[in-house]
Amino acid sequence: MPLDNRSVTAIIVSYNPDLDGLKSLLGAVIPQVGKLLIIDNGSKDSLKSWLAALYPAVDLEDLGQNYGIAKAQNVGIAKAKVHGAGYVLLLDQDSIPAQDMVSALLSAAEAQLAKGNRLACVGPRYEDPRQKNPPPFIKVTGLRLERQICASADSILEVDYLISSGCLIPLSTLDSVGGMREELFIDYVDIEWGLRAKQMGYQSYGVCSAHMKHDLGDNPKLFLGRHIPVHSPLRHYYHFRNAIWLYRQQWLRLNWKMVDLARLARKFVFYSLITAPRAEHARMMTLGIWHGLTGKMGKKISNG
Repeated sequence: MPLDNRSVTAIIVSYNPDLDGLKSLLGAVIPQVGKLLIIDNGSKDSLKSWLAALYPAVDLEDLGQNYGIAKAQNVGIAKAKVHGAGYVLLLDQDSIPAQDMVSALLSAAEAQLAKGNRLACVGPRYEDPRQKNPPPFIKVTGLRLERQICASADSILEVDYLISSGCLIPLSTLDSVGGMREELFIDYVDIEWGLRAKQMGYQSYGVCSAHMKHDLGDNPKLFLGRHIPVHSPLRHYYHFRNAIWLYRQQWLRLNWKMVDLARLARKFVFYSLITAPRAEHARMMTLGIWHGLTGKMGKKISNG
């Protein structure tokens, strides 16, 4: 039975996007899906007239202010349900899917469902053009973080979670697992959802035949032969706050907490000592840890 890409509604979350990049993304994804929604987090310049001129079939929801990626994704998911979608495809504004990415993901998803597996989501192998190697899929076994490498072009790998961009999720799974945690605002939103789904018996899969270009963070820093993704101090605040918040959730496996906490500690040392402005990175990461411990969540609206 042929795959029906019309069952897929793509959801792009935008915030002050580069219009040339957004145009490339829209050109790549529109032919692959049944419907496309843009949920805009209060960009300073309205996208309405730009879209009306170039892509009149694209549905734009302007939230008026920046509510964070989780809220925007939930708004898009709710609209997709109204439209009767079978799947949602989550996308960031700085991603470019390959021309057959959706078909590859949909084929993998349908195959898992046909086997009777409880499917959380499927996602592509993404490549940051600024880095030398495609980031691997992630799985924690015991006290080891295992980087799942594609042994062949058609490998399908069990993973703990997938980055949200490029993630194809059945609407039925979202009905059971629930949506994204809006209090996280940004960072760890996809990790929390993937781990929550896994805890509830749903499995995520990395699909090696599906490809996507995706910019991870700001310009990466070359350190000891590796390209390390770098974010702003504010993003590091959210990253550390939400990681600590996640560790406090009783349902999360202890071994996953321990492995990720060790990674977080290494990141704190690296960004405090290597990445300028070092003092501001250290201050914001420390503040994030404190707010994660005390449960101060949502959008950061002050310096305190």
